[in-house]
Amino acid sequence: MHSLQYYCTHCRTSVNLMAAPVKTPRPSYRQEQAEATRMRIADAAQRLFAARGYGATSIEAIAREAGVANRTVYASFGAKRHILSAICERWLERADARGLARTILDEPDATVRLRGAARWLSTLYSTDFDVVRILDAALDEDAETRDLLRAKLRGRNGVMDSLISSVEAQLSLPLADAKAIYRAYAAPGVYGELVVDSGWPPERFQRWLADILVAQLLS
Repeated sequence: MHSLQYYCTHCRTSVNLMAAPVKTPRPSYRQEQAEATRMRIADAAQRLFAARGYGATSIEAIAREAGVANRTVYASFGAKRHILSAICERWLERADARGLARTILDEPDATVRLRGAARWLSTLYSTDFDVVRILDAALDEDAETRDLLRAKLRGRNGVMDSLISSVEAQLSLPLADAKAIYRAYAAPGVYGELVVDSGWPPERFQRWLADILVAQLLS
């Protein structure tokens, strides 16, 4: 497993996870039906990606699982990697990744903000760790999928770097080292070993990571 995880933006390399959501007009009934179909396809794809792997799952298999025609999948997403992106975005929404990051950065106390970095990571992973594993494995796929995931990784890194940069004045080591340590503990294999394999509750993982970050990073 790669030592990476992907906190995704919606197919836009430059989108900042911290940006406030844009208000849009109420969708029409036809738009609501189309979105419901997209979500049914994304649900089916996620189940298959988790069970079989991203590379081994075809558009035809996704269509069968979702109960739609092949052409409906293509019309809704265009390519398999865009289904992956939609799964990512919905994961972020369920975890309230943007709102949680803003809340943490608004905290006046540096120690609370650093503990919040552990909370942010634990919340994302505990919301749906299958998505993390799917994205991690998909890095081995075609060049276009790798490029998409690397763009999303840059968005994730921006948020994580912002959380650590917010306590720069209180750090006991260089900022670049502090960022690297946070990313190292954020590797999917760490959460997978402790929570999935060893049975830790997510709350225990969060406390453990928060204690480590405070002990290792703050002066």
